[in-house]
Amino acid sequence: MNLVSTVITIALTLSIALAILSFWLPLMNPDHEKLSPYECGFDPLGTARLPFSLRFFLVAILFLLFDLEIALLLPLPWGDQLTSPTLTFLWASIVLALLTLGLIYEWLQGGLDWAE
Repeated sequence: MNLVSTVITIALTLSIALAILSFWLPLMNPDHEKLSPYECGFDPLGTARLPFSLRFFLVAILFLLFDLEIALLLPLPWGDQLTSPTLTFLWASIVLALLTLGLIYEWLQGGLDWAE
């Protein structure tokens, strides 16, 4: 137990010290040159703050959601070593059915259509 408390104390101390240090280090004086986007020594051609399509954001969020759910199913091949492997596979089937229903719902709502 002493080792655990020592590791937690060191981790907390280090993270707090780095957080405080990150506020003190960047003593920046932003001017026009520092705030302009870097374009290999040339003058900037346009603004760096271009509008971002929400379609890309939606697809990225959907990918992360479904990827996370699939990552939760990765240990499934070792499920036959549990006390009730049938129940494990039943829960995995329920999760896959919910994922499929979620994908069908997004498809029917038009979340995956690029053309409007």
